[in-house]
Amino acid sequence: MIESATGLILRTRPLTETSLIVHWLTPDFGRIATVAKGARRHKSPFLGKLDLFYLADFSFSRSRSSDLHNLREVGLREMHGALREDILRLRQAAYAAALIELATETETPLPVVFEMSRDFLNCLCKKKITPQIIFAFELKLLREIGLQPDFEKADLTAGAKKIARAFLKDDFPACLRLRLTNAQSVELRQFFHSFLNFHLGRLPRGRAAAVAEVI
Repeated sequence: MIESATGLILRTRPLTETSLIVHWLTPDFGRIATVAKGARRHKSPFLGKLDLFYLADFSFSRSRSSDLHNLREVGLREMHGALREDILRLRQAAYAAALIELATETETPLPVVFEMSRDFLNCLCKKKITPQIIFAFELKLLREIGLQPDFEKADLTAGAKKIARAFLKDDFPACLRLRLTNAQSVELRQFFHSFLNFHLGRLPRGRAAAVAEVI
């Protein structure tokens, strides 16, 4: 049976000399993996359509024997090209993708996480780069997977707690308009590092680079 979805590409890797494994984040199917047969050939119909953080409509045939499904057609919708023009933007997007893979299960519907990730990438492409967009993403994702911190008990200053609550309430552009002192930025960086490490067992690689201050 052929199924259709809209998805963001979280990760790709070679399967054979000519084929590619593509990991998607979708609203209805959650995280799924597909095999793009022949995608690495020069005349492939997939050419130019499968790269990190591309948004696309696609169809696939579900495998009966594995969690790798057969990718059939791809209609590209958005490339998020600004991510390829700035290394920090790319690092922040890569960290967010790795965090999603670590914190969620495969083939479980994730409509809110999908929309949140789209909003995050769109904001990342258009706005000034700051560490606080990562703090906001981490907190919003923790809420969606049922691990939202209890800020009444959290070892944070009153100012940092107020900012964290705003991260939960506001959209990403509004989160970026919040003004953090250097001390608050350090405080939240350390808090989320410890919280994520404790509840997820480890942190994805690249967090330090993703939350580095822009000089």
